Amino acid sequence: AVCVVIVGLARMVSIRTATMDDLFQMQHCNLSCLPENYQMKYYFYHILSWPQLLHVAEDSKKRIVGYVLAKMEEESAEVHGHITSLAVLRSHRKMGLAAKLMTAAQEAMQEVFNAEYVSLHVRKSNRAAFALYSSTLQFKIHDIEAKYYADSEDAYDMRKYFTKSSKGGQHKDTSTPTGSSSSRSGAAIANGSADGATLASSATASVPPAGAVPASSDPPTTSKQLHSLEGEHHV
Repeated sequence: AVCVVIVGLARMVSIRTATMDDLFQMQHCNLSCLPENYQMKYYFYHILSWPQLLHVAEDSKKRIVGYVLAKMEEESAEVHGHITSLAVLRSHRKMGLAAKLMTAAQEAMQEVFNAEYVSLHVRKSNRAAFALYSSTLQFKIHDIEAKYYADSEDAYDMRKYFTKSSKGGQHKDTSTPTGSSSSRSGAAIANGSADGATLASSATASVPPAGAVPASSDPPTTSKQLHSLEGEHHV
């Protein structure tokens, strides 16, 4: 399990592999940050299928303040991972947590599944998310998918290829986050409008996201996206 301890602004936060016990708090974080939400079975699907890829940011009070939901693409000629959802609570943004969560997931994709690359989608208008992925995390634009979202906005299909290591043919991510300034700039936008508070991006998922699910109910689907296989990120 990955465990990174971050101390800053009088808060200690650790990055670690998620467990079943974290799922409700992860859902709460999603509900607090994102307009696209998921039923609990969606989280169970991910953790049962790819338990090594889910990571959380946990504060000193054992509260989940951020998470990354990721998966492996199984219907593809190339073995690769995909970022489904990423979120960090507003109170813990601008600490570089999003980049560290992403790095933890990417390393697991390489070490466990020998992934060749990782992919995600992001709105063209989401400049801060694009800056985080392109500048800090070294993702490159692979394609532009026209009218990808329900509101007809285009999406950047972004990928980050891993470099093969000399041991066992595994792939090694040789890039590192470029520093807190980039991480912070990538933590400051919602739906493409810079407000210094949130970041929103989107990534495909393998199960249609349904409505936000408080523990006691199952409301109808609320996703606004054109494709049912979609998630959204605030970091």
